[in-house]
Amino acid sequence: MNQPRFDIQTAAVIGAGTMGRGIVMSLANAGVQVLWLDNNPEMLEQALGVVADTYAHNVRQGRIDEAEAAARRARIAKASDYPALADVDLVIEAVYENLELKQKIFRELDGIVKAAGILASNTSALDIDAIAAVTKRPEQVVGLHFFSPAHIMKLLEIVRGAKTAPAVLEAATALGKRMGKVSVVAGNCPGFIGNRMLATYVREARMMLLEGAYPHQVDAALQGFGFAMGPFRMYDVVGIDLEWRARELAGKGQDEAEVQVDNRLCELGRFGQKSRMGYYRYAEGSRQAEHDPEVDALVQRESERLGYERREIGPEEILERCLLALVNEGAKILEEGMAESSADIDTVYLYGYGFPAEVGGPMTWADRQGLPAIRERLNTLAERHGEHWQPAGLIDSLATLGGRFADYKKEA
Repeated sequence: MNQPRFDIQTAAVIGAGTMGRGIVMSLANAGVQVLWLDNNPEMLEQALGVVADTYAHNVRQGRIDEAEAAARRARIAKASDYPALADVDLVIEAVYENLELKQKIFRELDGIVKAAGILASNTSALDIDAIAAVTKRPEQVVGLHFFSPAHIMKLLEIVRGAKTAPAVLEAATALGKRMGKVSVVAGNCPGFIGNRMLATYVREARMMLLEGAYPHQVDAALQGFGFAMGPFRMYDVVGIDLEWRARELAGKGQDEAEVQVDNRLCELGRFGQKSRMGYYRYAEGSRQAEHDPEVDALVQRESERLGYERREIGPEEILERCLLALVNEGAKILEEGMAESSADIDTVYLYGYGFPAEVGGPMTWADRQGLPAIRERLNTLAERHGEHWQPAGLIDSLATLGGRFADYKKEA
């Protein structure tokens, strides 16, 4: 039986927030005709204005000429309702991270969009299979996780559901290439590749604040290693309040020790750059992170309130714990077949998370250290800090065999 081929020439985007805007520009820049829908017409108008301003800015910078800017603007049209999307080849949903809302949208799209249409979600962590399950075409549902700002960031995580057809993955990969993206296919697990690893990395960074470090020290150690920015500067850029609000909405995770510093900052309205205060301070109109002693005092108060005895934590320990957290989670992802190769994991970290290019990604870094040494260092951390540091089964077996992540392929 011949598998259908999907050729994406027209698309629709649902949602006119920051992600929606970046995705619309990525598509229009690649020559794709885009219909744009949001349930708030004013927000859509405003978003179209932002897109026009971005193109005007690109012209002023000499990146594109006025004719190209006009051609890109002309590829974007407003859609007034779902039936207007009936004939597009691809719909990308880019609303906020709420499973019920996404399911409601996919149910509606399934009944309207042509049979050969692909339905995609720009979720960064939600279950693609749970979204696909509400449609009659789960083989044509895929995750397209763009990174913010979507029209600038190179990485695209293409998330395959249990039933996603190979032809759909091929079409998504071809579209990624056309948009100038570096695409990696990820399996469907919480956080996929990038955010699943990020969660363990950030947890260590936050725990070290409670144990004795300060945000500027953690960031300095990681930036010294070559990261584009440390975790706390990163949170100031994306907004500390995003996870805080998500925990509130989900009604879970808000009591965990490691998020208490974040909670206190958010209660003070310190959301990051957008409020000119987060883990750092920012002068009016500046993105320059300035050390804030008030945050150090807040960190100290929280860790004492939670019963931690603070101690000196040096840059070596900061690097050790953050890097090994990435590597151990990466090994689990590889072992579970959620990434096709360690090179794919490295690609996600190089293009999506500012990992130093000269180091070659977390898995390459680990291979260079030698997996027996990595296993030993993880075992030492497990003795000091608990079970979650137990080396992944794959690290254990490769270390014993003298193997490397780079040579590992999971049996199909």
